Amino acid sequence: LWLSQYLYSNNKRVMILMRGYKGKLEHSSGLIHAGKIINPDPIDYGDEALLLARRLENATVVVGKKRSENLSFYFPKVEPDVVLLDDGHQHIKIKRKLNIVLFDSLMPLSNYHVAPLGYMREGFQALKDADLIVFGRADMAGPQKIQQLKDLIYPHLPAGIQFAEFGYRPNGFYNSANVRVLTLEQIRHRKVICMAGIANPLSFFKLIEDLGAEILVTESFPDHHFFKPDEVNALLSYAKSEDALIVTTEKDIVRLNKIVNDDAIVFLEVELYFLNGESETKELIDSCFKNIY
Repeated sequence: LWLSQYLYSNNKRVMILMRGYKGKLEHSSGLIHAGKIINPDPIDYGDEALLLARRLENATVVVGKKRSENLSFYFPKVEPDVVLLDDGHQHIKIKRKLNIVLFDSLMPLSNYHVAPLGYMREGFQALKDADLIVFGRADMAGPQKIQQLKDLIYPHLPAGIQFAEFGYRPNGFYNSANVRVLTLEQIRHRKVICMAGIANPLSFFKLIEDLGAEILVTESFPDHHFFKPDEVNALLSYAKSEDALIVTTEKDIVRLNKIVNDDAIVFLEVELYFLNGESETKELIDSCFKNIY
């Protein structure tokens, strides 16, 4: 999302290739034109593709796990200036000009083993192809944890590699129609039920807690979980009995919208901000476009 917005601010037409995980089109393909009046189904496209489409002003999102085939098919139709390959470090069929590897800084160092012993899909030797290492949630992890992670991966990095660190900054609460209904200050002391079906719900819950909300309960579901009406209605009944709000994530609201539309459900919109490495990151991105015209 940040990459697409930065490229758009520099007058670049963006096409994003992504798998569309858990969507029906994951095993075929589908295209979304962001910024248009659309109502695609997360069951077809997956939640992440729809999140990107609703936040981007002018981009094309292509889903389907056969991304090299999708690139060949859709590129001449879209004619983008730049193609972003989401979750694509292992996708060697497509040659890239820039490889960005993102680490979740909150993940325990003990998890850095190849599956099934840990979280990694491939060993650290794959970092030889990286151009930029980015540490996410660095604000929550702290400098000591970041240094430990750097020490762990440093022997496997190419010479001269760049680093960047970022955190997430909340900017308001929105309803299902993407209208801001509460400022950050207005959530303070409000009773809330936190509900999330994302990979790391604890960081989301921490954001809500830090904003001063009175959290009655937290409900975690698997990442990309397709909510059932009974699950949501039970929480809605509890929320209304306590005069509370259900607060969820932007990725979750995409899936919730297909089964319920209630003013008691809001999502927290967040934006990325750099702790350091922003100028270096932008310089690397800009360098991709030098001497190509």
